[in-house]
Amino acid sequence: MLSRLLIISFLASSALAQYNNTLEAFVQAPSHPDYPQHTLHFSKREEAVYCDPTVKQINGYLNTSSTKHFFFWFFESRGNPQKDPFLLWLNGGPGCSSMTGLFMELGPCLVDRQGKSVSFNRNSWNKHANILFLDQPISSGYSYGQSRVSDSGTAIEEVYEFLQLFFTQFNEYAPLDFHIAGESYAGHYIPPLATLITRENRKINDFSNLFHRKMTPHSVVLKLKSIAIGNGMVDPLTQYKSFSQMACKNSYAPVLTQTACRKMDEAYPHCAQLIKRCYAEKDSYYCEEATTKCNEAMLVPFMNTGKSVYDVRKECKGGPLCYEHMYAVEQYLRKPEVIRASHSQITTFKTCNSAVNHRFVVNGDWMKPYHASVPRLLDEGIRVLLYAGDADYICNWIGYKDWAKSIAWSQQNEFNRAFDIPWISKSTGRIAGEIRQTRNGRLTFLKMYKAGHMVPYDQPEHSLDMIHAWTQGILGHRL
Repeated sequence: MLSRLLIISFLASSALAQYNNTLEAFVQAPSHPDYPQHTLHFSKREEAVYCDPTVKQINGYLNTSSTKHFFFWFFESRGNPQKDPFLLWLNGGPGCSSMTGLFMELGPCLVDRQGKSVSFNRNSWNKHANILFLDQPISSGYSYGQSRVSDSGTAIEEVYEFLQLFFTQFNEYAPLDFHIAGESYAGHYIPPLATLITRENRKINDFSNLFHRKMTPHSVVLKLKSIAIGNGMVDPLTQYKSFSQMACKNSYAPVLTQTACRKMDEAYPHCAQLIKRCYAEKDSYYCEEATTKCNEAMLVPFMNTGKSVYDVRKECKGGPLCYEHMYAVEQYLRKPEVIRASHSQITTFKTCNSAVNHRFVVNGDWMKPYHASVPRLLDEGIRVLLYAGDADYICNWIGYKDWAKSIAWSQQNEFNRAFDIPWISKSTGRIAGEIRQTRNGRLTFLKMYKAGHMVPYDQPEHSLDMIHAWTQGILGHRL
């Protein structure tokens, strides 16, 4: 999730995490030949004991050095874990924990609004998929250590290394179809991660072919089938143009005056020049300048109204990122019994770490063009789902759809000529959104009705229908 705290001010401080000093609860996996300095520690008890008593679960840490420790929590599918797809979930921020996705949006159990207990989530995405939640970069959520990572490109390299160690240790999941999903700033992470996976897969296959498969490469080929990005920040140059329209002409009620929206339109050309220079130079100074000046022109006027930039229907009443429920998640994940059950090595949990966010922002990462690899992914056969709640402002559906139409790939014209048609949820039988896609479903855009920035939070049943149909290759009008 894009951090609201640093839209206005990029100066932030973060309390140091308090660390548990024991790893006794973990088993250490054998070292990986390609990553001899990395270790994978995971929970000994693989029987279900917490959150979802119906499935096998594993949690632990990837240690890429003595000072960098990435936390993960994996849940098998409630359906057929030997055949159901494998889904990696990443929250955004940067610096926001994927435990928010687990305990507040789409995971097997959900924290109540008082932060005291959890309840079984019948709409969890592990109903039909094996799902892995990963806290990254370092200092996000339960991950901890010393790291100065300040760009998405470097961050996803460590995610790939984690996946290699995970699938090597738990190789029963390696043959499964693999999908990457996430929301918000994960729009910066997911395209380069998918590109890295496809590139490394080619290297592994070339190695195998070179030796006629008499030698087995150490690395695992990840069977990447698709990526799914919810309300993603992917192409600021295209998306920032839509803010005035979302502020004054959204589906619910105008938030700003027509005069304020005209000022935003007048400010966009200069903003676009700054973003274009960032795209061309990829220089931190230029990109940070674009972030500061464009956010001041396009986001601050909206924020000054007191409305939530994550949902135009609601006031920003408090809580991390205007979600009061996120306070409850923080309180729950700091409880001693939860720390023991999760095997967390820290006792102070934050849903979003402002210090991590600050590093990325001042490095200009916010505006950098990580979306540039999407055309090649599509043409290489990787399916792309772009879904968006229709009430989100900060990553609104208007600019997101404009970007989808601008993607320069072999079926761009077909996608742009396609009709927007109603999308009917199978579970409720109601029209739950609007969908556009190519005939082969390679690129799909879905606008989810009555949802803000966090679609699974606002529309749990409909989002489950969406992701299940997507991973099965049957989402949309091709049924």
